[in-house]
Amino acid sequence: MARNEHKIGFCFKWCFDRVVALVGLVVLFLPLLVIAILIKIDSKGPVFFLQWRIGKDGKPFRICKFRTMYDQAEGDTITAANDPRVTRMGHWLRHSKVDCLTELINVLMGQMSLVGPRPDVPGYADQLQGSDRRILQLRPGITGPASIKYRNEEELLAQQANPKWYNDNVIWPYKVKINLNYLENWTFWGDIQLIFKTVFH
Repeated sequence: MARNEHKIGFCFKWCFDRVVALVGLVVLFLPLLVIAILIKIDSKGPVFFLQWRIGKDGKPFRICKFRTMYDQAEGDTITAANDPRVTRMGHWLRHSKVDCLTELINVLMGQMSLVGPRPDVPGYADQLQGSDRRILQLRPGITGPASIKYRNEEELLAQQANPKWYNDNVIWPYKVKINLNYLENWTFWGDIQLIFKTVFH
């Protein structure tokens, strides 16, 4: 895609994201309210989990997700399938990816996109070198090609003797390659296909 076409395409993507996010939040309001009530019933603590992530152009923002861990749980940022910090409700939320639906708020605010690289916690973006840093040109997404590839990431990490080492040295570098390919070959219809794969796969 030519540079100007690419730029116009991403402007359209930005507008499309915000319209869909607004419609999605309105349509899903009642289901999200029910989930919020169930989270409060299941364990003590806030409904939402707010955490600093790295966004477009390396700018930090606070991601909004449903809380899936016990309040004030401490430990590594890497979460495996058998992590004892995860609540009963949290296991379902994480497995179904429903905990990410509230990220539509971030999309509506222009901090995220429906499709793109998942936003990393501070520290990982600093490891991007050379042309890999082009990934930061993208708004992070609720879903994306790397997210679909590693849909069962927590189960995969649970099988490793050292989940953090495996994530940092195997999964994360491969995600960088997948996300670079997404950037270089992006099309709007490709995004639509990825959204359908996320919802119906």
